[in-house]
Amino acid sequence: MDSRRDRHENVSVERALRDYADRNPESRRRHLAARRVLPGGHTRTVLHHRPFPLTFVAAHGATLVDADGHEYVDVLGDYTAGLLGHGDGRVLAAVHEAMSTLSSVGGVHPHEVVLAELMCARFEIERVRFTNSGTEANLMAIATAQRATGRRTVLVFDGGYHGGVLSFAAGPSPSNVPHHFVVAPYNDLAATRASIAEHGDDLACVVVEPMLGSGGCIPATAEFLRGVFESTRKAGAVCIADEVMTSRHGRRGLADLLGVRPDLTTYGKYLGGGFSFGAFGGSADLMDQFDTARPSYLGHAGTFNNNVATMVAGQVVLGEAFTAGVAEAHTARGEEFRADVAAVLARHELPVSVSGLGSMMSLHARATAPVSAAEAAQRDPALQELMFLGLYERGIYTAPRGMMNLSLALTDDHLALSLDALDAILTDLSAVSRP
Repeated sequence: MDSRRDRHENVSVERALRDYADRNPESRRRHLAARRVLPGGHTRTVLHHRPFPLTFVAAHGATLVDADGHEYVDVLGDYTAGLLGHGDGRVLAAVHEAMSTLSSVGGVHPHEVVLAELMCARFEIERVRFTNSGTEANLMAIATAQRATGRRTVLVFDGGYHGGVLSFAAGPSPSNVPHHFVVAPYNDLAATRASIAEHGDDLACVVVEPMLGSGGCIPATAEFLRGVFESTRKAGAVCIADEVMTSRHGRRGLADLLGVRPDLTTYGKYLGGGFSFGAFGGSADLMDQFDTARPSYLGHAGTFNNNVATMVAGQVVLGEAFTAGVAEAHTARGEEFRADVAAVLARHELPVSVSGLGSMMSLHARATAPVSAAEAAQRDPALQELMFLGLYERGIYTAPRGMMNLSLALTDDHLALSLDALDAILTDLSAVSRP
């Protein structure tokens, strides 16, 4: 470890953490109280960071307010779920009206059909089924492929994240479901083809994010994704694109922008308009395994799969707030902002880069943007932490790992404030790093 990193770790990080704790006594108090009933004081692991996470008590548009009264520009966007921003009036009004007529009906209702029609038309899929989360959507897509092929093996990628029980950030997680997984390196077509060839006789499906989300906002190359899908189909397996995060890109999602068409696609996050949401869809041949008119249909249960609030909120998202035209413009806006971030980074000598595509991106404490999860892991953890804490101190809310996701609620002024804050923290860190 070089002397600059020693200074960051031994002095700057601990001081920044103490300053953070001193600025947020009420969040600390609430965190300690929460620990008495919630393991770790939370119920979503990704939200924790040292020494405790902030507790937010109010939000509107692109602004968050914590328990100590501090305001933040939200450029995290709830890890892509908060695309519309906070408290979108169109969603709230539509849900209130619908829930005044229907609630937990325990039956089929018209709202689910309308949302299904919108999704099939928007994403050019033949059939869709709803779930409660992206995790469930991926579990059901894998089950669909396994039933169709009569095979068990599931090929995934290093750094991939397909839900709380389908995580491969550093190899398979102990909490993963017990499928037979094969893990290939992301953006390495030769190695992936070799894995497909080795396991082809029992390969049910390949599950791939067109851009690693939790793995560092690392886009797949078009060549990689096309080659993976070609080899998968030659092996008689099913191509599953996890677009839980990336369906926000372009008119029909990132796979479409990269020029590939999956057999099945999974959805989630923003499409619920702030409510729990997941879906999986694709060709009629695969999806009609769930047709209950068939004698040996594939079952798919879930009390809240078609819950009224989500079905109505999803109609507002796709039919009004995030039309195909808005999605294209938002992708272009994200590209512009990431270029602005890169320009700020270029003004400083610190080893910091930015990766991503469209409205999803991530800061990395390394000199060049990573193209794989292994490269993303090779960064300066102290510098990464100091950027995160420095942005917090300046009123910009991001993820500890550097992730940023633009919402529709962010104004040009919000983005300018974010760039100014990034420039300021890098200026301060550059001064600390000088001998």
